[in-house]
Amino acid sequence: MSTVDLPTIWFVVIAAFWLGYLFLEGFDFGVGMLLPVLGRDDTDRRVMVNTIGPVWDGNEVWLIVAVGATFAAFPPWYASLSSAVYLPLLVVLLALIGRGVAFEWRGKVDSDRWRRNWDRVIVAGSWLPALGVGLLLSASVLGIPLDAQGNRVGSWLEVVRWDTVLGAIAVAGFALVHGAVFVALKTEGEIRERARRLATGVSPVGLLPLFGLLAVVQLRHGSDWTWIAVAVALLAGAAAVARIAVGREGQAFAALAVTITASVVVLFGSLYPDVLPSTVDTANSLTVAESASSPYTLEIMTWLGAFVAPVVLLYQGWTYWVFRRRIGRRHVPAVRVP
Repeated sequence: MSTVDLPTIWFVVIAAFWLGYLFLEGFDFGVGMLLPVLGRDDTDRRVMVNTIGPVWDGNEVWLIVAVGATFAAFPPWYASLSSAVYLPLLVVLLALIGRGVAFEWRGKVDSDRWRRNWDRVIVAGSWLPALGVGLLLSASVLGIPLDAQGNRVGSWLEVVRWDTVLGAIAVAGFALVHGAVFVALKTEGEIRERARRLATGVSPVGLLPLFGLLAVVQLRHGSDWTWIAVAVALLAGAAAVARIAVGREGQAFAALAVTITASVVVLFGSLYPDVLPSTVDTANSLTVAESASSPYTLEIMTWLGAFVAPVVLLYQGWTYWVFRRRIGRRHVPAVRVP
């Protein structure tokens, strides 16, 4: 493998990490968002939490590796973007911490008030990170004000624009739809029917901001070949809406996987060869070649990733296989607090 190719390879790898995070954590966030909507009582809410209980922490690993790989492979990209969105990023981190604590602590005390309070933390810890990640990704693709030295111009509010807010809503809307379909796929009985009806109703509206974001990105930065990915995303989204309407949750879930995959292709395909465009002057944009770490660093990362990535993928795949069955109220035992 020539060192000339490594920056581009790691750009693609980072895009794949974000795809894994958006897909896996997408339904994870969606379940949390819908906790008070689909959960009529505590047993229903426990069923919903149990659908993601074995996997939610593993899903967050994708965010860690995406950010870590950006830091190691493209330090200027990491530095400029993180400094531009440091306050939203701080909110995302605090929300994720609170969400994780809530999953662990909501059942530690036999009190309805205790559980309701932690459920509110789960809901907030699902909405805020989804919106924050959408803002971060859209700012990276659509650009931030950078000077010739790669420093942000102005305050962090410069990245809060109508197009980046659209990106935030796009990710949150996708997560909401994805979560509803996932609950319908993983549960049985009345809660499954409620989730299916909700997914049928919200899917057209929930996916619309994502398609709007793809249109903005394509018209501003896209190329001829990314139009194909845009078309695939639209068709897959329409298929997801159609399949969930007839109770085919598995097919709808697979169609949403295609939707978000094609969307990531549009976002990162339109971004390349930049990693962070400048809205001040295109000459100030950070590129893949200019922002990459040394060839030696990228080679070490490549060898390490080649050994570690298959192990992580196999373990996570095994986890999903073991916990693949549907669950319902009959699987939830009575509350026992030591």
